[in-house]
Amino acid sequence: MKHFISPAPLTFEIIDTILHKGYKLALSEESKKLICDCKAYLDHKIATSEKPLYGITTGFGSLCKISISTADLSQLQANLVMSHACSIGEPISKDLIRLMLLLKAHALSLGKSGVQLATVERIIDMYNHDVLPVVRELGSLGASGDLAPLANLFLPLINEGCVYYKNKIREAKEVNAELGWEPIALGAKEGLALLNGTQFMSAHAVYALLKAFKIIKYADIIGALSLDAYDGRIDPFLPQIQAARPHPGQIETARNVRTLLEGSEFQKKEKVRVQDPYSFRCMPQVHGACKDTVLYVASVVEREINSVTDNPTIFTEDDLIISGGNFHGEPLALVLDFLSIALAELGSISERRTYRLISGDRGNLPEFLVANPGLNSGFMIPQYAAAAIVSKNKQLCTPCSVDSIPSSNEQEDHVSMGGNAATKTIKVCENVERILAIELLNAAQAIDLQRPTKTSPYLEDFLQEFRSIVPFNSEDRVMYKDIDAATEFLKAGDFHAN
Repeated sequence: MKHFISPAPLTFEIIDTILHKGYKLALSEESKKLICDCKAYLDHKIATSEKPLYGITTGFGSLCKISISTADLSQLQANLVMSHACSIGEPISKDLIRLMLLLKAHALSLGKSGVQLATVERIIDMYNHDVLPVVRELGSLGASGDLAPLANLFLPLINEGCVYYKNKIREAKEVNAELGWEPIALGAKEGLALLNGTQFMSAHAVYALLKAFKIIKYADIIGALSLDAYDGRIDPFLPQIQAARPHPGQIETARNVRTLLEGSEFQKKEKVRVQDPYSFRCMPQVHGACKDTVLYVASVVEREINSVTDNPTIFTEDDLIISGGNFHGEPLALVLDFLSIALAELGSISERRTYRLISGDRGNLPEFLVANPGLNSGFMIPQYAAAAIVSKNKQLCTPCSVDSIPSSNEQEDHVSMGGNAATKTIKVCENVERILAIELLNAAQAIDLQRPTKTSPYLEDFLQEFRSIVPFNSEDRVMYKDIDAATEFLKAGDFHAN
């Protein structure tokens, strides 16, 4: 199974398939020609141009005023990679590293970066042989691209840095020798092409969205289960009220909940209360707004991963080499902040439903969802955990994109801080998975306490699968194990990317 990198756009479905079905990568003949033609153009331009070319025959950033001799152009690029390899802190996950390699290979294959074919092929070899450079989460300003993490990503090309290989962290030069890979002698502009770019931010954005596509579906499923367990009303989900305020996500959420609850015995019962709390009644409006946000963010990210984001950019057809700003992370920084806020809201409303389920304010459910409350604390403290995580998400959702600290002697005087927006968004995603897992624990318990009444056939099947992982709680037991198991249950769910 092989994915041929070409100018054809990458989609979330394609990336999801590549990552989770073990596809190998290869360059299409079209991309090989684009890469080689651009490299030949650049070499000719260097040989014939009397003007300095930024980052090619000059220094970088505020050092752009210094010209570099032809004999030193390769060393200039190697020095760039080594000196900029300043990503520090906790290592990022292997899936994120794979995404960075894939996205960079795709961007370079568009033939506007002036790199050698051998460089792109080595990046692909690293992906295919699971030679994954160690990249850490801190250090990117998200401005001249993700300089520090991308430098760490590509140190192994020049026999520097460390890699994960066969479940061990090893020196890159040792693994290169073992595989018979000679270090790449970087050509003019190559270091800059590798380091300029938004692939650290983009990889995190893609990873977060693949999680978000699942989270927005689980939020509806678990919310519907909680609604039934709480003896909630279906009226706020009827199509007429959505048509009166026709936001697409709102319409979709209401339709989802109606469909999920078709055939539920709880919904056939006479309702005593004329109205439910907002956390139930306003699911279409809240879940829907979050869905609309996710889809908007996805549109921006998909455009980004199919763009050329290094600098300078080479336009062979127009005989132009333009030093611009396509590496600036503002488009990603803003939407990553937006995505983390939307996902945090799904966690916030979920925790409120959890609270209602344990509150005992509906007569058919005992306090804390357990027999003999007092002797048993039941589901009291999982709600504490959910509340603590919701609070943590609120702190994480302080926007990164409103900050800027100038760098490079004020040459780079406005930065996006998109790297920080990227890493915090992953944390928010993982936190929301845990919050929803806690709601699922409570909703399943609340349904089972009201047996023999059944929810809908779909949700009964869902519950049966869940109960094979987390059994009914008849008396107090160690709860973190149940929360962890419920979280893993959600992670293992298989929804195709949207």
